[in-house]
Amino acid sequence: MIRYKKLGYVVLSVTDLNKSVDFYENIVGMEFVERVLDAAYLRCSGDHHNLILEQGEEPGLKRVAFELEKADQFQAVFDHLKKQGVNPVELSAEECQNLAQGRTLRFKDPYLGVTYEFYVQIMQMGTPFVPKKARITRLLHVVYETNKFDELFDFFTTVLNFNISDIQGRETGWAWLRAAGTPFHHNFALTKGKENKLNHLAYQAQRVDDVGIQVNRLKDNNVPILFGPGKHHPSGSIFLYFADPDGLTIEYSQGMEEFPEENPREPRRLEPTMHTLDEWGGRPKPGWGKVGKLIKEDLEKVNQ
Repeated sequence: MIRYKKLGYVVLSVTDLNKSVDFYENIVGMEFVERVLDAAYLRCSGDHHNLILEQGEEPGLKRVAFELEKADQFQAVFDHLKKQGVNPVELSAEECQNLAQGRTLRFKDPYLGVTYEFYVQIMQMGTPFVPKKARITRLLHVVYETNKFDELFDFFTTVLNFNISDIQGRETGWAWLRAAGTPFHHNFALTKGKENKLNHLAYQAQRVDDVGIQVNRLKDNNVPILFGPGKHHPSGSIFLYFADPDGLTIEYSQGMEEFPEENPREPRRLEPTMHTLDEWGGRPKPGWGKVGKLIKEDLEKVNQ
């Protein structure tokens, strides 16, 4: 079965690349690595990149990339996906080199058409990532709102080997999933909705103090705070949500539950209440999770 090292990076489409690079570097707290044509690479770890921003006509999510646990499992994962009818495509050596990665495959989920990438051996930078005043340490998770909830839930748990951490509701309305081999409560989550869109993406804050520092940084820079600070009941994490220049929802998350490799607790079925969303009694503002198209890429072009 597929085993993962981590959620590696995402690719976002943004409408003003220069403005977004400045925001993710100076407000979110990432480090700019390089710019190649209409794409900018940023990191929040020792990896070459944990975020790629691409100039586009509308804001949204283009790709979600996971690093596999070991390089020697790449071919087995490729064969597994092919057997499952997912039709993965292996990137050319040239494109892998452009991405500063080892062998890399891409595929689309059969329900929303979102592109996913599994890769090995991403370039490690020669100097460590140095957090800014509010310290982030990793890209933590991606969350979708979808009207294909049941189908995606089954796809991720049965085909892609994600574990269930918690679910919410009698007829499940939220699902928090973790990629097999990774400890965090969720690096991918789903919520039921009428549309298919990105709800938010999250970065791990090192300390509770960093959440408080970020609150003041956002206020000082007139960045809309969409929800929080608060405390999520499922993961136990302190959270803070805010909007990027296009209105995409970004989260700082601190103190998320981590699962042991052996004998993890059983998934819980949680009550669908606001208390489950925020133990401190807060409520999101109208812009929370509202912007972010799921943009379909053309896999036929990956080897050109």
